[in-house]
Amino acid sequence: MNIKGSVVFVTGANRGLGLAFVHGLLAAGARKVYAGARDPATISIPGVQTIKLDITNPDEVLAAATIAADTNILINNAGILAPGAFLGENGAAASRRQLETNFFGTLAMAQAFAPVLHENGGGAMVNVLSVLSWLNLPPIGSYCASKAAAWALTNGLRNELRGNRTLVVAVHAAYIDTDMAKHVEGPKTSPEEVVRQTLEAIELGREEVLSDDITKKVKLELNAELPIYVREWSK
Repeated sequence: MNIKGSVVFVTGANRGLGLAFVHGLLAAGARKVYAGARDPATISIPGVQTIKLDITNPDEVLAAATIAADTNILINNAGILAPGAFLGENGAAASRRQLETNFFGTLAMAQAFAPVLHENGGGAMVNVLSVLSWLNLPPIGSYCASKAAAWALTNGLRNELRGNRTLVVAVHAAYIDTDMAKHVEGPKTSPEEVVRQTLEAIELGREEVLSDDITKKVKLELNAELPIYVREWSK
């Protein structure tokens, strides 16, 4: 499908990758962009319709789907990261909090907007995931688990929505140069490049985006005799 002339809803649109999606969509000729954020006042971009949205709030999710009933592309970008190992003091609480946003919040948006997309011809749903969908790093174990769950959700949604002619795109990235990764050492991909690849995938009908070399390497090595998710933490 074409980005030009489309109507797009972006969650977590007030900063980082979400904000880059808003700018990228406008530059690509989207007819309308809805920008969802917990505090809409933090978004001040001409031509964008802001919507108050906490994806863990069922009433706000349903209200957003009602307001944005002309949407034909949904970008599920909103997510949180809370450091903490599974066996740490706050392991269970951190896991619940991140699953509530990264999995259940994404599920709520999918449930609310799938009928909207279907009514408008099918369109596309994009779920922003992570290379950590396939790895688990001890300092952020619960975050990795939430992204693994979101990956499984994405695969399930893809199967359920194929009959509605809805393209479901999984976006996997390692470190993106945003506030979430500001303390991380190592190569980072610009949010604009992730957006560029994602919009290209939508237009070409691709179901997966591997946005950088690290992500491509990890995905490739999942089939190794000793997979990377075991090898890296068994030394």
